[in-house]
Amino acid sequence: MDCPRCGNAQYIKDGIVKARQRYFCKRCQYHYTVSQKSNATPPATRQLAQEMYLEGLGFRAIGRLLKVSHTAVFGWIKKAGQSVDLPVEDNSIGVVEVDELHTYVGQKKLPMDLDCGRSIG
Repeated sequence: MDCPRCGNAQYIKDGIVKARQRYFCKRCQYHYTVSQKSNATPPATRQLAQEMYLEGLGFRAIGRLLKVSHTAVFGWIKKAGQSVDLPVEDNSIGVVEVDELHTYVGQKKLPMDLDCGRSIG
């Protein structure tokens, strides 16, 4: 029952929260509990959800199959995506040729007679 953060064996009891004993590490000042929450999803289920997402299943479908909330699945995937580094490509583009490019900044301005909402006649 050592501290999960620093591994120290010097701890004291620090109350009971939701029928679970809490402990306080004297070295790193960390509050912790020993047993895992009963409603916590095991890491294997989270790994399976990530694999299912990479295979193309949606969040709701994964939630139905694993019997968890689709919002929980979204959170797991988002957290896993933030820990992955984006690929960096070293090739730089030297010359770009663009022909007949039209760009609108803001919105396209239409003349009064070409406005779709106004009838002519």
